Amino acid sequence: MTGGGADPGALTLCAALLCAGAAVWLFPGRGRQVRRARLLLAGGGPVERAGPDPVRRLSETAAWLRERWRVRYGGRMGRELLCLPVGCVIALLGSSILPLLGAVLATPAVGRWLRARRRERDRARRAAGVIELCAAVAGELRAGRHPCEALLAVDPGQLRERWGLVTAAARFGGDVPDALRRAARLPGAEGLAGVAACWQVAVDEGAGLAAGLDRVAAALRAERDQRESLDAKLAGARATAVALAVLPVVGLVLGGLLGADPLRELLHTPAGLGCLLVGGLLEWAGLVWTGRMVRAAREPGRPVADER
Repeated sequence: MTGGGADPGALTLCAALLCAGAAVWLFPGRGRQVRRARLLLAGGGPVERAGPDPVRRLSETAAWLRERWRVRYGGRMGRELLCLPVGCVIALLGSSILPLLGAVLATPAVGRWLRARRRERDRARRAAGVIELCAAVAGELRAGRHPCEALLAVDPGQLRERWGLVTAAARFGGDVPDALRRAARLPGAEGLAGVAACWQVAVDEGAGLAAGLDRVAAALRAERDQRESLDAKLAGARATAVALAVLPVVGLVLGGLLGADPLRELLHTPAGLGCLLVGGLLEWAGLVWTGRMVRAAREPGRPVADER
C-alpha cells in the first residue's frame, strides 16, 4: 500500500468519524448528566418518554466498552486516543492514509506507556503511605494506645485498597501480621512486610513495637532517598532520549516552514517511504534501548526481560 493517490474527501470523512468516536469514548456520561440536570431543574415532574435515541445508545455502548477495558487491562483508556486526531491532521496535511494508520497502531503503545507511568506513580504513593503509617502508629503507641487501637486510629491514606483486611483483623482479634503481609503484596507497599515482622516480634516476645516501626520507617526513607537520587542522576539520560526522539518532528516542521514540503516527499515517494520506515524502526529501537538501560540502572536485580 502506498501513500499517494489518497482521496482528500475520504480522508476527511475518516478523520471526522475517528474524532467523533474518540469524543463519544471520552465523554460517555455527558448525555446522562444533562438529562439528570433537566429532571432536577424541572422539579421532579413527569418526564416524557422519548423515542429511540441512537446517540444515547452509542454513548452507553462506549461506556460499557470503557468498563470492560478497565476490568481487562486495569486502567482507563482516554488520553492515548489523542493520537487519532493528531494522525488525522497529519493525514490531511500530507494527503495520505499512512499517518492515520500509524496513529491507530500507536494508540495501544501509548496507552501501555501511560498505564506504566500511572502504576509507577501509584507505587511511589504507596511507599510514602507506608512510611507515614509507621510514623502515625508509632505516635499512637507512645500516646498510650493498644497496638490494635493504634492501628485502627490511623488513616491508611494510599493503602486503602487492601486495608480492610488489616482493620478487620485488628478489630476482631484476627491475625494482624498475616493481614499486613497480604496488604504488602500491593506494588509499593512491600514495607508492610517489615511492619508485620515487627508486630509478630512485639506480640511473641514483648519487644517495643514503636521502636521497631521507627526503624522500619527510617529504612524505608533511606531506600526512597536513594531511589530519588538515582532518578535525578538518570534525568539527564531521559531528557537526551526525549530530545533525540523529538528532533525528526522538529526537522519536519522546519522543512515545512522553509517550503520544502517534507510530508509529501516522505509519504508519496519510494525514497521517502523507505526513509520513513527505516527512521521509524531506528526511533523505536533507540527508545527501547534507552528504556532498558534506565530500568537496569534503577533495578539492578531485576531481569532484563521483565518489562511489565
